[in-house]
Amino acid sequence: MIPVRQPTVRRAITHVLRKYSTAADEPCTRYLAVTHPDGANSPADSPLAKKIARFGETTLGTYARPPVIFTHGKGLDLYARAIDSEGKEISRRYLDFTAGIAVNSLGHADDAIARLAGEQASTLVHASNLYYNEWSGHLAEQLATLTREHGGVGYAAGSTAAPGEDLRVFLCNSGTEANEAALKFARKVGTLRSGGPDRKTALVSFRNAFHGRTMGALSVTPNPKYTIPFAPLVGNTRVGDLNDNGAYDLIDEQTAGVIVEPIQGEGGIHPADTEWLAGLRKRCDQVGAVLIYDEIQCGLFRTGTLWSHSKLDVAAHPHVVTAAKPLANGFPIGAVVLSPEVARAVVVGDHGTTFGGNPLASRIASHVLERLSSPELKDNMRAASALLFARLERITRMFEDLIVGPPRGRGLLAGISMREPSNAGRVVALARERGVLILSAGADTLRFTPSLTVSAKEVNEAMDVLESSLTVLRG
Repeated sequence: MIPVRQPTVRRAITHVLRKYSTAADEPCTRYLAVTHPDGANSPADSPLAKKIARFGETTLGTYARPPVIFTHGKGLDLYARAIDSEGKEISRRYLDFTAGIAVNSLGHADDAIARLAGEQASTLVHASNLYYNEWSGHLAEQLATLTREHGGVGYAAGSTAAPGEDLRVFLCNSGTEANEAALKFARKVGTLRSGGPDRKTALVSFRNAFHGRTMGALSVTPNPKYTIPFAPLVGNTRVGDLNDNGAYDLIDEQTAGVIVEPIQGEGGIHPADTEWLAGLRKRCDQVGAVLIYDEIQCGLFRTGTLWSHSKLDVAAHPHVVTAAKPLANGFPIGAVVLSPEVARAVVVGDHGTTFGGNPLASRIASHVLERLSSPELKDNMRAASALLFARLERITRMFEDLIVGPPRGRGLLAGISMREPSNAGRVVALARERGVLILSAGADTLRFTPSLTVSAKEVNEAMDVLESSLTVLRG
C-alpha cells in the first residue's frame, strides 16, 4: 500500500471514516436487500430472456456469465437491460469497480476518446506494418520517453538515452501477445548467447502467475486448470515460488528468460519483494538470461507510478516489460518495452503482427498515456487509493471471522482473502445483486481494480455494499 503522507489526505480519510463508522464500528447495512437480481426477473418468453438464450446457442461457452446484458456506460457506471416489477424493460445502473478487469482506467465512454477515435477512424485505421504510420512511432517514442522520465527498464527516473541506445517498443494487440513476443525475444537472445551446442531455451515462471492463454504464455502460467487440457505445451519450462530465494537455483546457463509479475493479479494480488526481484535480476545477469516483468495488470499507473517497478533501484529492474490492459482504455492494444541490449538481438523477420500498431489504436493509446501521466489524475488516484485501503482495513477488522487480513496490493490494485475460499465467488454475486461489480482472483481473493478516475463517493459506495454483502454472508 502507498503510504499516506499528505496531511490533507489523512484528514479527509479520518473525516470520511467517522461518517461511515459508529461507536460500535458496525458495518453498513443499507444494502442488505437485493436490488439488482440476476436475470432481472425476466420471464422466459421476454425479449431479454430470449436474447440471453440466443447467446447460449451461438456463442462459444468459454465464460460463465451471469444473465446480465450491459448496454452502455459512463465513467464508472454501467447500465444493463432489466425488467421492472410491472414487466417494463428498463436500464439498471451498476457501479463498475472492476474497470473491465483493470482495463478502463479512464472509465467508460470517455468523451475525448470517443471524439478522437471517430476522427482517426475517418482518417486512417489500417495501412499495415509494411509502411510507417504517423501514430505508432509517436506512441513508441512516448512509451520510451515516459519510461526514462519516470524510471524503468534499467533507467533511473529522469535519465536520458545516448544516441542509438534508447529503449525500443514493439506494439501488438493484447497482453498475451505482448508476453508471447517477450518470450520469443528472450529465446532469440538465448540463441545468440549460447556459444555452444546446448542452446539457452529454458523459461522460468512462478506459481499463481497468469501470463495469458496462447501456447507460449500458457506454458509459463503454471495452473493445471488452464494447462492440462492443452498439453503438451512449450517445453523446457521451470516453476518456482514467488519471493522464494530457492527459485534462483532454477536460473542457470541454459535459461533464456524469466517472467514474473511484480504484483500477481489473477493469482490473488501477491506483491513480489523488492530484494527478491533484485536477486532475480542479479542471477539473470550472471547467466545471461532475460528478465521480463509482466505489468499488464499492475503497470501504467495502476499502482501509483508508470511501472510498478519505476521507483525501485535499477538493480531490481527488468530487461523487458510488457503492458496492455489500460493502454488504450478498452481498445485492443499491447506493448513490449525492451532494453537496448535485448532489442539489438531482434532483427527484421523475427516477429510481426498484422494489426499491432495500427493508427487508430496507437492514437487512442497516445492520448490515454498523456492523461494517465497527468499530475491531476495521479493525485486523484493516490487519494482514492488511500481511502480504499483505509476502508478495506476497517472491513477486515469488522469481519475477522470471514476475512484473513490485511488487504494486499498497491495503488488501485487491491485484494483481501476470504477464510473460506468458496466465499469469494459468493461475495462477488452478493455485491452484483446490490449493484456493485467486483472481481475474484486466485482461490480466495476479492479483487478491486476501479478506474483511476474513481471518486471518494464511489469508493465509499462500493465499500458500503461490500460491508452489507459480508453481513448477508455472515447470516
